[in-house]
Amino acid sequence: MSDSRDQMDSRPSRQDGARQDSDGSSEPRKDGEDRGAGGPRRGKGFFKKKVCKFCTQKIKVEYKDVDAMRRFVTERGKILPRRITGTCAKHQRVLAIGIKRARALAFLPYVAK
Repeated sequence: MSDSRDQMDSRPSRQDGARQDSDGSSEPRKDGEDRGAGGPRRGKGFFKKKVCKFCTQKIKVEYKDVDAMRRFVTERGKILPRRITGTCAKHQRVLAIGIKRARALAFLPYVAK
C-alpha cells in the first residue's frame, strides 16, 4: 500500500489549470470546455413548444377512434405522458380514460405480444 502512495506523491500536481493531451503537450484549459454538468448544453438548439392537438383542432377524445388512441400509446401498450405528446392536462386525463375504455372493450391491447 505504501508503494501506491509513493507513486501518487511522485506525480506532478497541476494547479495552473493546464491539461495534457495524449501526445504529452500541455495547453491552458478554455473556459467551459469539458467541465461536466456545470457548462452549457451543446447540441440542443431551438426547442419547439408542443401544443395540445385536441385544443388546437377542436377534436373530441373518443374511445371508439382507435387510430387516434394508438398515437398516444407506446408499442408496449403504455400511455404516453404529457411531456412527450404535448397534450394539456385536461385532455390528458380524458385521453387516459378513453384509452382505458378502449382497452376494456378490446379495441386496444393492454400489453404488446
